[in-house]
Amino acid sequence: MCGIVGFVGAKGCPTAETMRAVGEAMTARLVHRGPDDAGCWLDAGAEVFLGHRRLAVLDLSPAGRQPMVSACGRYVLNYNGEIYNFAELKKELSRDDGAIPWRGQSDTEVLLEALARWGCEETLKRLNGMFAFALWDRREKTLFLARDRFGEKPLYYGEFKGVFLFASELKAFRHHPVFEGKVDRDAVTQYLRFGYVPCPKSIFHGIGKLPPGSFLRWRQGQPGPLFQRYWCATRECETNRRKPFAGADEEAIEHLAGLLRESIRLRMVADVPVGVFLSGGIDSSTVAALMQTQSARPVQTFTIGFQEMAFDEAMHARKVAGYLGTEHHELVVTAEEAMRVIPRLPTLYDEPFADSSQIPTFLVSRLARQRVTVSLSGDGGDELFCGYDRYQLGRMLWNLSRHVPLPLRRGIAGGMHGMARMIRMSAAREGFISPFFRKHLAGVFRKLEGGAGVLDSRGKGGLMRFLVSHWKHPLLLTGTREEPGTVFDEKGVNEWNGDFRELMMAVDAMTYLPDDLLVKVDRASMGVSLEVRAPFLEQRVAEFAWSLPMPMKVRGGTGKWILRGVLDRYVPRELVDRPKMGFAIPLGEWLRGPLRAWAEALLSGQQLETEGLLHAALIRRVWREHLEGYCSWHSCLWDILMLQAWLEDWRRDAGK
Repeated sequence: MCGIVGFVGAKGCPTAETMRAVGEAMTARLVHRGPDDAGCWLDAGAEVFLGHRRLAVLDLSPAGRQPMVSACGRYVLNYNGEIYNFAELKKELSRDDGAIPWRGQSDTEVLLEALARWGCEETLKRLNGMFAFALWDRREKTLFLARDRFGEKPLYYGEFKGVFLFASELKAFRHHPVFEGKVDRDAVTQYLRFGYVPCPKSIFHGIGKLPPGSFLRWRQGQPGPLFQRYWCATRECETNRRKPFAGADEEAIEHLAGLLRESIRLRMVADVPVGVFLSGGIDSSTVAALMQTQSARPVQTFTIGFQEMAFDEAMHARKVAGYLGTEHHELVVTAEEAMRVIPRLPTLYDEPFADSSQIPTFLVSRLARQRVTVSLSGDGGDELFCGYDRYQLGRMLWNLSRHVPLPLRRGIAGGMHGMARMIRMSAAREGFISPFFRKHLAGVFRKLEGGAGVLDSRGKGGLMRFLVSHWKHPLLLTGTREEPGTVFDEKGVNEWNGDFRELMMAVDAMTYLPDDLLVKVDRASMGVSLEVRAPFLEQRVAEFAWSLPMPMKVRGGTGKWILRGVLDRYVPRELVDRPKMGFAIPLGEWLRGPLRAWAEALLSGQQLETEGLLHAALIRRVWREHLEGYCSWHSCLWDILMLQAWLEDWRRDAGK
């Protein structure tokens, strides 16, 4: 795992010396992604710089250093990730006419020679891995940027004053003189709705995220990059569900077990120690179990616990680890330990990011890094096998509301919104009603607003967007006129004719998974120089999951039926059969307790008005209601706090 940066164009860097100095400064900002080595490649005549930070995982020798020039001398590769089928590709390349003078044993060299032999599009179709790479074609003076199918590895890009820049993380751009660093207010609006800035935007004007499963081609002297998708989650989901698996239950379980076993085997290949995150839930327990069956020694497992019992999964992980015989490590997190992590979050994530499980994810990554360099995770299991409760809820709400004409639904919703406003105004009058009754009214208010939001939603995409929204009406906060469109507005989403749960899973695979979960894991783990690999995000596993009839995913109202069938072979059902907890923290209580002073400083009226991005009075009212226990607004407040903390950090860093 590594960090990559680069630029093409000499504006702001008129000499080879300044190009190198700027490029090396950009590269140095990513040292956490690759503490083992650094490299750069400069062609001042072509105005190209490529910079690389290396976390050595395969072929620890200098033969794996980057940027790497192809054997033919035409191509230069700058690459972050792991190609799990590199040994198979190497054999295929070696069988082809024209022997390649292999210099080492790294997957980097195999990827480079594959690109040189087969070209970008054909190579991407053959890759099994997680990656983001830049390939410079010296003859055609063309840059290719590419990203893996699910977006496990990040890649940002932008063009300013004729200079094309790219990097694994936004912080690297700050060191190039042409970068403007202007906050995109539309991105802020989207962030408040989702808790993250959705692809293809970033928080900055002029900087975008390369979408998962796509590549771009940028050539000097031609206007703008050309984009091409080589793989799309919703398209593949639609294709595979039209060819449903026709076998019996036991056949499906056996086939999935085989796919996962092979996926995990490939992800255990490394020249450094490998472990696994273990929460004790279905996904991580399945990965740990299949990993242990393929290891000659006890697998190292890692988990985080909390003193608050309602959020503590450590006891469940401990039982699973004990049954499997792993070498288990755990850390119990206090609010004080979380507080020590919070100041690092803006720098870690580089743009506003408000999934509060970012804190335990960082802590479990730090725990694991003390003993291993690579860890496997259970990410993707929920999105592929219908693990979230909101999938069942969404289907029920859609089936209830779709038969009511939209004008009638919106009329009813308007009445419910009016009732909700009256209740909130009454409850806000201190001394008018008792504290106990105020809390009761808060519950009524939330239900009315929720019901109105469902009725007011337009189409399948509108309902899904409402269900995943943090702030339901972000324009009230930002004061902008229009909210940018997203995947939820696309025609194909709203014309989907299959099971509503399948649609939700497919859209999550394009949005929530790459823009929230995988961002969270990548930044938290790479912040401590740990590589995380996700076996569920193997292409063959995903495509098989999409071919399964829904009864093989959901039975008796419970998701992950087939995955439970795989795990039953290795772990007794009673050790893992419990309500889903997620990786949550007791944020609501912490904001009223040990985090209150920190939050109050960021949410002060003066601070909010100084920033000038948000409606200060509205936020202050929400903060007051949360402190009084009238409503639990912790998720929405965390959005604001992470935005404010990021703004503070960005301006402090820019002023250096």
